[in-house]
Amino acid sequence: MLSSMLNMFRVADLRKRILFTLVMILLYRIGAFMPAPGIDVEQVQLLRDRADQGGVLAFLQLFSGGSLTSFAVFALGVMPYITASIIMQVLGVVVPRIEQWQQQGAVGQRKITQWTRYLTVVIAVIQSTSFAFLFNDRGNSISGQSGSNLLPDFHIGTVSVVVLTLTAGTALLMWIGELITQKGIGNGMSLLIMISIVSGFPAQGSLIQAENGNVALVIVLAVLVGLVAAIVFVEQGQRRIPVQFAKRVVGRRMYGGQNTYIPLKVNQSGVIPIIFASSVLYLPVLIAAALPWDGFRRWIDDNLAQPDNIFYFTITGLLIVGFAYFYTAITFDPVKQADTIRKQGGFVPGIRPGYQTERYLARILSRITLPGALFIAGVALIPSILVNVFLDTSAGVGSGGAAGFGFIGISILIAAGVSLETMKQVDSQLTMRNYEGFLK
Repeated sequence: MLSSMLNMFRVADLRKRILFTLVMILLYRIGAFMPAPGIDVEQVQLLRDRADQGGVLAFLQLFSGGSLTSFAVFALGVMPYITASIIMQVLGVVVPRIEQWQQQGAVGQRKITQWTRYLTVVIAVIQSTSFAFLFNDRGNSISGQSGSNLLPDFHIGTVSVVVLTLTAGTALLMWIGELITQKGIGNGMSLLIMISIVSGFPAQGSLIQAENGNVALVIVLAVLVGLVAAIVFVEQGQRRIPVQFAKRVVGRRMYGGQNTYIPLKVNQSGVIPIIFASSVLYLPVLIAAALPWDGFRRWIDDNLAQPDNIFYFTITGLLIVGFAYFYTAITFDPVKQADTIRKQGGFVPGIRPGYQTERYLARILSRITLPGALFIAGVALIPSILVNVFLDTSAGVGSGGAAGFGFIGISILIAAGVSLETMKQVDSQLTMRNYEGFLK
C-alpha cells in the first residue's frame, strides 16, 4: 500500500492532477468558512447550536459542510447544480430537443451542460433569496425557537449583496467542480459533496463521545467500518454477460472470433440515487423553512427532516429505489447495446441477435438492479434508525453529535462510493503506466 501511494507521486501527470485536486478542495473549504457581507457573525454560533439539534437545519447543512449555518460564500453548496441536473435528466425524457442533444454525443452534451449551468444560476438566485428572508427575524424560528437576526441591516441593498454573493459562490463552486473533473482526479461535484460530508465527522464524533461515552463512539466507528466493507463488496459485484464475435475476412486479414463480456454492476447507478433522493427531499424542506406556515413547517420538521421517522424512512427508500432504476435506464440502454452487438457481428450464446438480445439484457438488468437498489436504500436508512435509537439525541444542544449522525447512512454511502470511484481512476492511471495499483 505504501509503495502504491509513492507511485502516485512518481508519475508527473498523476501528481499534477492530485495536487490540483487538493488545491481546489482547499479553496472550497476556505470559502465554506468565509461569511457573506452584512452577516452578524456573533449570531452565527447560535444558528450552529440549533443545527446541532437535528431537524430542518441539520438536513439543510448536510451537503454544505457547515457553510450554510455560517452563511458563508459557499452556503448553497452544489445542491443547485444537482437539482438542475435532475431537472435536465427528467426533461430529457419528455422534451424532444433535449433528447436529440443526448443522442448527439459530445456536441449535444456541451449544450446540455450549458443549459444546466444557466438553470443552476436561476435556482441559486431563488434559494439565496429564500435564505436571506429565512434567516432574518422569524426565519430562525425554523428550529422551534425564537432567535436572532443574521441580517441586522435588512434592506434591499443588503439582500441584493447577499443574494449576489451566494449565487456567485455557487457559480464558482460549479466551475471548481468542472475543473476538478477535467484537470484533477475523480468527479468534481461528487468529490465536493464528499468533502462537505466528511468534514463534519470529527466534530460529531467528539460530541458523541462527550454525551454518550467511549463505548458508544466505538460502536459507531464499528458500524462505519462495517458499512464501508459492505459497500466496497457490493460495488465490486457484477454480472458478466458473455458475448461472442463471429470471424470475418476483410481483405487478406481475418478479424473477430474473440470472446468478451458485458459487465453489469449490481449497483449500476453508484451513489447517484442517494444524491438525487436527498436533493428531492431538500426542496420541500427548504420551501417549508421559507414559508410563514408554522403548521406545515412543523410537519416537515417532524417527518421529512427526522431520520428516525417512518415517513422519512418510507419516502427516502422509495426515492432511492426509483432513482436507481431511473439512472440505470439512462446509463445503460438495452436497445442500443443489443443493436451495437448485432452491428459488430456479435451475439450472446444461446440468445438470438436483435430483439431477443434486447429482452435478455433488459431482464438481467432489471433483476440485478433491484437488490442493488434495496442495498443502497438499506445502507442509507437502517444505520440512521440504529443511531437515533441507541444514542441519546434528546438532551438538547449537547446531543448535537448524535443528532448530526442521524444521516450517517447517507453520509457514509456517498463518502465510500465517491472514494472508491476516485481510487479506481487513480488505479487505472497507475496500471496504464505499468505501476502496481491499489485494487487487487
